[in-house]
Formats: sequence, structure tokens, C-alpha cells
Amino acid sequence: MDRNNIDKIAKTPEDRLLLAKVWDKINAGLRKNIPANSCFLSPRELELTRLLFGEPEGLYRFGGYVEAERQMLVYLPEYLDENALSYEDSPVACLRATYYEGDSLTHRDFLGALMGAGVARETVGDICVGRGSCDFFVTREIAPYLIQNFDSAGRTRFRIAEIPLTEASIPEPEIKEIKDTLASCRLDAVISSGFRIGRSLAGDYVNAGKAAINGLPCTKSDKAVSEGDKVSVRGLGKIRLEQVNGQTKKGRISVVIHRYV
Repeated sequence: MDRNNIDKIAKTPEDRLLLAKVWDKINAGLRKNIPANSCFLSPRELELTRLLFGEPEGLYRFGGYVEAERQMLVYLPEYLDENALSYEDSPVACLRATYYEGDSLTHRDFLGALMGAGVARETVGDICVGRGSCDFFVTREIAPYLIQNFDSAGRTRFRIAEIPLTEASIPEPEIKEIKDTLASCRLDAVISSGFRIGRSLAGDYVNAGKAAINGLPCTKSDKAVSEGDKVSVRGLGKIRLEQVNGQTKKGRISVVIHRYV
């Protein structure tokens, strides 16, 4: 880990400022051997921190539940194990808003209401909307303020209470599984297979700057996609290269791709 790498990794002045803040917080925890965490980070920001910090022991990415999209970077000293992320003093809190089931509220409704309440985006993680309730994740510090002051989204009023992270209701994502064979796992080939479009059209999306791997924009059609990587394409959606299996008798690569619908 080297702080001087921030200038090499950052794509914008905003990236540079964010990485510097995250570095200072995590490094302070490392030096003092105490828990430390960042704010909630987007997938793109998480990938930038991965490039900066690597995967050292004691460093975790946590958003309140497995597969959370927005996550914190958290340092836990050696006297704490990963289970500490879900304890009562976790840096992540889960709040549940309950309201009349007949009111149809969306992710946008809740996010807009939170921003309208003066809450910074970086203090809010994933927002999981259900029928008659919404579980959303926030920083531990902002939770008391929201419990006292956040009581409506639009014309819909609700009750807010903190719940254990283990009791959060996470909706299952709708996924279409695609089994295919590819000549190689380059970006345009994976996009072509995952979204069922021609290879040349997939390349056009990439060249136009509309594709990203794990949140980081990529304009190279021949960029290799690895197992587990998430690929998003503006205007098409998001896919994940779930499995890369062995070669077929014809020398092609057998893959499983999950498309989020």
C-alpha cells in the first residue's frame, strides 16, 4: 500500500479527494490498531480503493449484507474477526421504515426523501424496498438522527426503527442465467453473449464509453473479463460472468453469465 499511488489511480479530482480521505481513515486504524471505516462507496469507488489498498489481511468491504452494492471499506485489527462487522457496534446500521401496504414507494422515493432530509449520499448504503416496509443501511453515526427526524417520503408517512443486520429483508434479484461458449472472455464477447446482441454492436457500446467492469469504465473491447466480474452497459443493464468452465471439444470456452432483469 502506497499513498503516492493515489495520483496514478484517481481518474478525476473528486477521485483523488475521496481516495485521500479513505487512505487517512484506514491508515489511522492500521497505525493505532483500532477499527476504522470509510463512508459508503459505490462499486466504482470500491474498485478504486481495491487498486489502492489491494487485499491486505484485516481489510473488509461491508454493506450490511452479502452482495450489497454500496459498501464501506472497514479495517478490523487482529483481535476482531469478520463477525464483528455484524455486531451491535457495527459501523453499519439497518433501519426499517414501515408504512401502509397500499402505498407504492420506490427506491427513488426513499433516496429522494433522504437527500431532502439533508442526509449526505455517502452516509446511505443500499435501499431495499418491500411491500409495506423498506430496509435501508446507513452509517452508525447518522442512524439516531434519522430515527428521530425521518418520517415520510412524499405523502406517505412511516415509522422508523433500527433492526439487527441479520433481520434485514433483502429482495432476491431477478436473474436470467445464460449458458454459452465464447472464443475468449474479452469484454465485447461477454457483452454480446450476456445481452444477446451482435459482437460489433457490443464493441460499439464499449468504444462509446458506455461499458464498465466492476464499476470502472472501460473502452477496450479486448479487455479480459474474469470470473465474478460485473459488467454494466449504459442502456442495456448489468451482467455478471458467473462461471468460466473448461474448453469444449471445439476449443471454445464454456461460460455461465447472469443477467440482472
